[in-house]
Amino acid sequence: MTGSSKFSPGKLRRPQMIGIGLLVAGLVAVASIYGIGAFKRNAGDAACRPALAKARQLAPLAHGEVAAVQVADEARRLPDLAFTDASGARKTLADWRGRTVLLNLWATWCVPCRTEMPALAALQNKLGSDAFEVVAVNIDTRDPAKPKAWLDEVGVTGLAYYADPSAKVFQDLKLIGKAFGMPTTLLVDPNGCELAVLAGPAEWASADALALVRAAIAN
Repeated sequence: MTGSSKFSPGKLRRPQMIGIGLLVAGLVAVASIYGIGAFKRNAGDAACRPALAKARQLAPLAHGEVAAVQVADEARRLPDLAFTDASGARKTLADWRGRTVLLNLWATWCVPCRTEMPALAALQNKLGSDAFEVVAVNIDTRDPAKPKAWLDEVGVTGLAYYADPSAKVFQDLKLIGKAFGMPTTLLVDPNGCELAVLAGPAEWASADALALVRAAIAN
């Protein structure tokens, strides 16, 4: 045989080594995306880690009338959502620092929103305090007088009136995957961190809801 036909281990190993190196690099990249990346998402905002621990405590209470509530699975600070109060003064979620908040987005064109509004008012009347408030933000984009008139008509009392006629507050929550339809409700801790979210209505004056909210308020 000629020299060119002889077996050469070195020539075969080199492409194999290159291939193995590329495979390892690919596996490392995948691990960084799905492993380290997931860790970072779960670690989240350090200031919100207590909220994540609280959310895990709330999970067993998400049953019955509030079974659809999804507790937070990462330490997330919510955007500093902006809206106005009844006088037209600008408010942001930061104004409620130090208090647990049940933030609810509603509109008069949303039938489930209208259905649950009396229960939200009852929840506020029962548990509202310096430690907790139901913050119901209306997002009707037409006829700003209509929501107030509707609340008066059905006799919903006890809720402070907040509104965002631009509905930007909904879009801001949609951008982070926390708003898909109406109504949208979030349970927020005193540091502005997410505790839980609910897409759709709930019986907020029920024993199940009261137990969930009381646990969220408790230190």
